[in-house]
Amino acid sequence: MLIYPVTNHSYETPSYTENANGYLLTKDSMAWFWNHYLRNEEDGKNPYASPLQAEDLSGLPLALVVTAGYDPLRDEGVAYAKRLKEAGVEVEESSYDEMIHGLFWMPGVLDQGKKCIEQVASALRRALEK
Repeated sequence: MLIYPVTNHSYETPSYTENANGYLLTKDSMAWFWNHYLRNEEDGKNPYASPLQAEDLSGLPLALVVTAGYDPLRDEGVAYAKRLKEAGVEVEESSYDEMIHGLFWMPGVLDQGKKCIEQVASALRRALEK
């Protein structure tokens, strides 16, 4: 379950520009998180920190990748799902285009948050049945 995943140490996507401010998670917040996670900028190129930069994604387990339209992380989540599919990984991709980062933990105020939780639970059940 990759719910609006962080997959690349880069701020060079349209979604980072479009959603830099005003939608809960900001570009500056992401820079703060990365600065506390990485020892140095070079670590950001490591596939363990930035799986989108991995040469080979084959052999990874099936995945549900959820993105939100008003999220700086949207484009890297979409790109990661595409790379997984290209590597032969079974991927279900879901975009909540009118939602912000955080919808998953806001089911009390966002109906789409409830829908996302139900979708994730259903995907998990299917995966465990395999």
